[in-house]
Amino acid sequence: MNVTSNKRLLALDVMRGITIAGMILVNNPGSWGYVYFPLKHAQWNGLTPTDLIFPFFMFIMGISTYISLRKYNFTFSTPAALKIIKRTIVIFLIGIAINWFALLCYYHDPLPFAQIRVLGVMQRLALCYGASALIALLIKHKYIPYLIVALLVGYFILLITGNGFAYNETNILSIVDRSILGDAHMYQDNHIDPEGLLSTIPSIAHVLIGFCVGKLLMEVKDIREKLERLFLIGTILTFAGFLLSYGCPFNKKIWSPTFVLVTCGLGSSFLALLVWIIDIKGYKKWSRFFESFGVNPLFIYVLADVLAILLGVITVTYQGENTSLQQVFYAGVLQPVFGNESGSLAYAILFVLLNWAIGYILYKKKIYIKI
Repeated sequence: MNVTSNKRLLALDVMRGITIAGMILVNNPGSWGYVYFPLKHAQWNGLTPTDLIFPFFMFIMGISTYISLRKYNFTFSTPAALKIIKRTIVIFLIGIAINWFALLCYYHDPLPFAQIRVLGVMQRLALCYGASALIALLIKHKYIPYLIVALLVGYFILLITGNGFAYNETNILSIVDRSILGDAHMYQDNHIDPEGLLSTIPSIAHVLIGFCVGKLLMEVKDIREKLERLFLIGTILTFAGFLLSYGCPFNKKIWSPTFVLVTCGLGSSFLALLVWIIDIKGYKKWSRFFESFGVNPLFIYVLADVLAILLGVITVTYQGENTSLQQVFYAGVLQPVFGNESGSLAYAILFVLLNWAIGYILYKKKIYIKI
């Protein structure tokens, strides 16, 4: 969306850009064997700074969904529903296409349908956007908070009764995914897909929380009142998430209800901080770097995935062996200078800058590619 719109807070686009840059950073280390420690996800229960990046993006997506649906006056109509469904399908298919492209490049199989992963980050974004947007048009907004509670409580009951906190194939999430999708079509992590079918339920609640926050923000015009609301929401959700974590651990891979609460809470507080810095204090120069990501977020994310795949499969002769461009640059240039983990981090940062350069050209030319 156009960052010059006076109906939008610049902080929204900056936060979206920060999350996209962060997702690219953590997804593209120089070597997966030497990931810089702060950029690692929690292995199972727990929460690291890296675990905040994707849920922050989904929280912002909820706010953006509220803003975008205002043009329909939040009234259900066939054209509005068709547009939502079309966008959902397009984003989902792009996710499938990325998974297909990776298999094609690495295994040279043009029809790898027997092993292609069905779900993933883009697919989760698609399903959560589609469900949340349709809910917003079909249900009176005063009932959405009750729906959020019902989704999170119902999912928690499912986890408790279905061994949902077990990090193995006895987990109900694993059982359902293997039964419907099949092992060959899942992300392989102890038979648990971090973007699985059942964990989409709390993810929808996650986006709906962002939607409700968007409503609370847009119904007031005073920037300081927006700031107060964000801080209040952030404090309440974060406190609730930590309080309930004694009985329901934070867990990104199953998207536990407390993970939803605390990441939405921290996301709201982080957005409040950005509003204070950018929209109230006027410190905007530093944020222009992230605007380049924020105005074309999904396009740049997809671009980064494609570039990462190409750098991993295009080979050159290095020290007498065929080696990927990624490994040549990491092992031949960065690792000798910075060491293992720092060299891996340096590669990730340079990869982010490569994508930023492309995004910056689009930003300067005011080219906005909507997906």
